[in-house]
Amino acid sequence: MSDKENSTDPDAVQALFGDFVPGQQDSTTNPMMRAKEVMKTPLPKRFYKAVSIAADEEGGHRVLLDGRPIRSPAKHQVSVPCEAIARALASEWDAQTDKIDPATMPLTRLVNSTIDGVEDAREAMLDEIVSYLNHDFICYPATHPERLVDRQQTLWQPVLKWVEEPLGGRFVQANGIMAVEQSPVMGQALRAEWQGLDIFQLAALHTMMTITGSVLLPYAFWKGFLTSDATWAAAMVDEDWNIEMWGEDEEATKRRVFRRADFDAAILVLDALRG
Repeated sequence: MSDKENSTDPDAVQALFGDFVPGQQDSTTNPMMRAKEVMKTPLPKRFYKAVSIAADEEGGHRVLLDGRPIRSPAKHQVSVPCEAIARALASEWDAQTDKIDPATMPLTRLVNSTIDGVEDAREAMLDEIVSYLNHDFICYPATHPERLVDRQQTLWQPVLKWVEEPLGGRFVQANGIMAVEQSPVMGQALRAEWQGLDIFQLAALHTMMTITGSVLLPYAFWKGFLTSDATWAAAMVDEDWNIEMWGEDEEATKRRVFRRADFDAAILVLDALRG
């Protein structure tokens, strides 16, 4: 075995998580690509015995490994804004057995990327979120077969109808493959609402957006119009249809499981920080 594989150095562990900055397009924006990159690196051994949490002086909460706080890839001490997130983080670290596998730690990956990159990338992320409105998945329904069209309408139309009031406009669905452009007024309204979010909320919503291909579905969840399961079902309607028609593909199923874990980590953060 290599020295790296036998490493008990916390820095070797944190290096596995990478330095993903939301809003920047690189391989880490795709969770499966990031997982494959991690798999190429020998996993370090679990070097700690006890996992605990503790409040810090700034009012946040930290995860401690044998009394030492965990650090992000950029060497920041990891502090989260509430105890519920800290306990979930601690559970991920405590669940590691003989090796530490970042692919099984979606919340840790999300928190690391939040702490290392979101504050500096805030405006770029908001720009990306607003621009997403013109490419939102649920504004591009299928034209056939009829059963798929009906299913999309059942899951998407209530969201499109509901969102008219909070964002102050009517979303247009494409007819066929032609792109549509939504009113900039709605983008301005969305930006105004999310401008003041803390970095953990913004990162979680951005994660949901990239996983679902929609900003309207995360927005509907954030506002309480959709449950997490309803949000996922609306995002997966095309995939579910293809599975029903053609059966499951092993690689696609693995990707879906990985995406659902990242989705659930984002949901956990948003639920924990609801005012």
